[in-house]
Amino acid sequence: MLYTNVCKHCHKVFRSKISTLCCKECRSLDDDQLDDIVQYLRRYPNSNALQISEELGIHPFEIIKFMEEGWLEKSHGTFSKLPD
Repeated sequence: MLYTNVCKHCHKVFRSKISTLCCKECRSLDDDQLDDIVQYLRRYPNSNALQISEELGIHPFEIIKFMEEGWLEKSHGTFSKLPD
């Protein structure tokens, strides 16, 4: 069985054995962005999508899309004021 998919980046229609949101040509773009986000979150674990977006230049909707696709998870932390 082959699935007909549409790439979320280049909007190319392609067929594959699995249902996917990204074509082979754009997969490296997703991988690079996800690696950057993970590295940033390791340094700044309480960051939100807007903070990540401003620092890395990745659109906030792309970050939210990674969450919807299951690549990133939400966590409920607390914020505290840093000493002066």
